[in-house]
Amino acid sequence: MKTDFHIHSSFSSDSKSPMSDMVAHGVMLGLETICFTEHLDYNFPDGNLAFDLDIGAYYREYRRLCEQYHNQIEILFGIELGLQPHLGQRYADLLASWPFDFVIGSSHVVDGMDPYYPSFFEGRDESACYQKYFESIVENVKVYSGMDVYGHIDYIVRYGPNKDKHYSYSKYKEVLDEALRLIVAKGIGLELNTSGYKYGLEYPNPHPDILRRYRELGGEIITLGSDGHRPEHIAYDFYKVKNILKDCGFRYYTVFRQRKPEFVKI
Repeated sequence: MKTDFHIHSSFSSDSKSPMSDMVAHGVMLGLETICFTEHLDYNFPDGNLAFDLDIGAYYREYRRLCEQYHNQIEILFGIELGLQPHLGQRYADLLASWPFDFVIGSSHVVDGMDPYYPSFFEGRDESACYQKYFESIVENVKVYSGMDVYGHIDYIVRYGPNKDKHYSYSKYKEVLDEALRLIVAKGIGLELNTSGYKYGLEYPNPHPDILRRYRELGGEIITLGSDGHRPEHIAYDFYKVKNILKDCGFRYYTVFRQRKPEFVKI
């Protein structure tokens, strides 16, 4: 699998890796295409980690690297938006202002907190936290559909006290199916995000059962991303991806250029 459509660099607040280092490692791996998807989370609750993004500086460095590596690797210009229901119009205005190739919409904040932090789970039932997180996805998709794919839709499982020990698609089928039906109806895709392996899970995000259900409901758009924040995480465990996609009923994966999907045979 020669494309990675979820990569971060030091333009994202949670990465210290220069874009140039990420690109050079992608070349070393023999990738054909990488898409940077730098974080932008308006109203992120942690005052010590503002997920703001200097898009102008990011775009200038992107253009410089495109010129430097034009005959070695294709580099695309993307963004990962941290979704909250009240931010829809603000993100719509932003996307109209920049020539992004690809847009991921992700749920990072629920009830004013990010499940990345253990405090999200303190004094709360883990299952109820997972349920609330999935309900937030439904709420987000109902009010905003300007993204190309929904990112790592069971992101919360990476950080739960028991991670995936008590987690399954069937346990949350009702709310997950509601989210997936909305996603399909609005023409939004999903990503297969391999960072689940990096966090000690036995599968990517989302769980293959969710990918399979998305396909059963008519979903066709599926992108591949490592969610890499360091060079060594680019294309993380991508050797596992082909069989997962085929087992879930996919015969193609998707790349985006200028916000338009292109289907690549597996």
